[in-house]
Amino acid sequence: MTILWDRDPASAERFSFALGPNATRVDSGAALSRALSASPDEDAVIVGPDVDLDSACGVVAGLRVENTALGVILVRRRLDVNILAQALRAGFREVVSADDLPAVADALRRSRELSFRLRGVSADSASRAGKIVTVFSAKGGVGKTTFSTNLGAYLASVGHRTLVVDLDLEFGDVGIALQMLPERSMTDVVNMTGHLDEQGLASVVTIHSSGLEAVCAPAEPGEAERIPPATVAELLRVARYVYDFVVIDTPPALTEHVLTAFDLSDSLVLIATLDIPALKNLRLTLDTLDLLGSPREARHIVLNRSDAKVGLRVEDVVTSIKQEIAVMVPSSPDVPASINRGVPIILDDPRHPVSVALRHLADQHIRGVDPAASQSAAPRRLLPWGGRK
Repeated sequence: MTILWDRDPASAERFSFALGPNATRVDSGAALSRALSASPDEDAVIVGPDVDLDSACGVVAGLRVENTALGVILVRRRLDVNILAQALRAGFREVVSADDLPAVADALRRSRELSFRLRGVSADSASRAGKIVTVFSAKGGVGKTTFSTNLGAYLASVGHRTLVVDLDLEFGDVGIALQMLPERSMTDVVNMTGHLDEQGLASVVTIHSSGLEAVCAPAEPGEAERIPPATVAELLRVARYVYDFVVIDTPPALTEHVLTAFDLSDSLVLIATLDIPALKNLRLTLDTLDLLGSPREARHIVLNRSDAKVGLRVEDVVTSIKQEIAVMVPSSPDVPASINRGVPIILDDPRHPVSVALRHLADQHIRGVDPAASQSAAPRRLLPWGGRK
């Protein structure tokens, strides 16, 4: 049985193709709660187009806290990025057009399959869910991939099972930065949308010599069009229960894929440099996150190349963004040199000033441990063939 929440009495008949003949319609959030209490094993709810979005989001957010396996699908007459972001943040599993009944049926099928798997996750496992960290800047060339790969490599080196996901679907460089030759990529995840599990995720992962695991971007830019945001959301939800940390590298744009990652992230690492375009884009990003309701305490501002003598001071940055800087990372030609060797600098030279700054970011702001106490856990230097000194 499927529960349909909609104010229009005719909606059950209109959506019967997608929901089946045994769907039950309720006309309010209170009625929905009563219906779910009466049927605790129900795993699917459709919120119809005549339900106010704000009201629906409030109700669904509460329901998903009570029952993490419950799949709720939002049906709207109009779809845009703001609706998608608000819905995903509230806990809707998918958002579908009211005019596309086959898509509603497909979304319902995928949701039921995922709910079936999630009911097998114990409460103890759920309490050990990993953290998702998204690294972002709206300006290219500021060091996002360097931060993503170094952060991931460090977390892996101190014993955390860590996955890096390359969401720069057209021009991602995670594979190149780590000098890996992936046999599979995000494109292969598309075929598993709706039934992705731990085994399926493992089949698309490439493992670096450091132990860091990665889902790389497609080899061809045109393949990015085949990857819907729903695939990204499912990948991240599954990965959260497999890995201790999931680090997401992103393109310099607020795409739907990036907004999906934002909504599922526990921490956002926002990178800027000492130049006006980078600061302008950071300010716009922070304003956008405020509009989306992203918690400020989850944001960590990183000033890369902070010692550059370009006429701007660190104080100017703080004044501009009205937020403290978490970490300042100095410039160094050793960073691109480490990329060319395919070995993250945080592993290649743990005592390098750049490595120290990156480790501070990871320990204090991501892992939540005392940076001083973590010095004993600093990674030992990698030898060229992947061994350790």
